[in-house]
Amino acid sequence: MSDKPSLNDVYCKFGEVSEAVQLLETELGNLLLFSKAIEERLFVRKDRDVAKQILDKVNKSTLGQLLLQLRGNNEGLDKLNDILTIAKFERNRLIHSFYRQHNLRRNSVTGRLLMMQDLELIHDKVIMAYKEVSKLSVGYTDKVKLEELPTDYLPI
Repeated sequence: MSDKPSLNDVYCKFGEVSEAVQLLETELGNLLLFSKAIEERLFVRKDRDVAKQILDKVNKSTLGQLLLQLRGNNEGLDKLNDILTIAKFERNRLIHSFYRQHNLRRNSVTGRLLMMQDLELIHDKVIMAYKEVSKLSVGYTDKVKLEELPTDYLPI
């Protein structure tokens, strides 16, 4: 990080942190999608309408909604409740109030430094949650027997 960040540096870092939030949301969405596909037995039967409904609902869900829908579905995820609660709080702060909280700090080097430090803090918390959720995703496919997985194209 530059010792004299420009406003553009702040905007770039904001974008980087926003990407991290989307990575976390995508990973949680994948867990939910997989969970619902198992529940609906979509790996052994083709039901395009049900698959599309599940996918549409996942895609419309916010981070908080994904966490609510996943609650109780995955023991490993439930153990991450504290870290995910922090990540959700930081995501909401980033999206809904970051610039309002920092107000006119954007107009000075010292202020922009504080903004960059805050963005680093948010990024660290979100990435930590993302990494932990990613670890769960790796083992999640154990719930489906490999021989039950489709080998051809599944239209959704």
